[in-house]
Amino acid sequence: MTSQPPRTRAAVWRAVLPAVALLAGLLFGTSASLAGSEDSATRPDDLAGLIRERNGEVTRLTERAQDLQDQVETLAAERSPVDDARDSADAMAPLVGAGPVSGPAVRVVLDDAGYTLETLPEGYTVDDVVVHQQDVHGVINALWTGGAEALMVQDQRIVATSSVQCVGNTLYLQGRVYSPPYTITAIGDVGGLQQALLGDPVVANYRAWSDLLGLGYQVETFDVIEMPAYSGSVRPEHVTVIEPRTPSTSTDGTGER
Repeated sequence: MTSQPPRTRAAVWRAVLPAVALLAGLLFGTSASLAGSEDSATRPDDLAGLIRERNGEVTRLTERAQDLQDQVETLAAERSPVDDARDSADAMAPLVGAGPVSGPAVRVVLDDAGYTLETLPEGYTVDDVVVHQQDVHGVINALWTGGAEALMVQDQRIVATSSVQCVGNTLYLQGRVYSPPYTITAIGDVGGLQQALLGDPVVANYRAWSDLLGLGYQVETFDVIEMPAYSGSVRPEHVTVIEPRTPSTSTDGTGER
């Protein structure tokens, strides 16, 4: 009579392992099912509920955006030192040439007499019958003295750094060259400007030569005229170094002259 061999430990595990795996699968499945039911409990379970939830979120974001917009408008309405400085600069711009300006004006036109070498009157030279730099400067200075608020030579606005120069029988102004006639226009009190032209000695001398030799001199007045802003650069292009002066010493040793 033969007896059956006893079961080994490996054989026992082979029998138990499928049952353990099945039980673990059931546990995982149950956990996942419970987790899904908890998430669904916190979310709307229909389309209408989802729409209401999204509408509420949109409303909150809209209110937040409006609140931020109100803050921006409040800050924009508050004036700062920068705003005051900008307003001051805007008010000064027309006076210094940085902005356009309009108003009543006086215009002076200077022109050569138009002689040739063959028709030049006896005893006179070519220099006597052409407009010179000092003639243009004389009119400009007289108009400034007469209270000109803005001034323009030819088609260019004149500012503090402008330089009006004559090169031969042409006018050089801010990088451009002009031939006569030369036009000088000033905005301001018309009566004061005209009176200044009549009383200026340089302009009076030019008028005398105009009467004698036919140099062009014409004065017009305008009720309103518009001037553009200065379009050039105000940065200096040339610099001259000035050496400091050594004070002289007096005989009494005080250093005073």
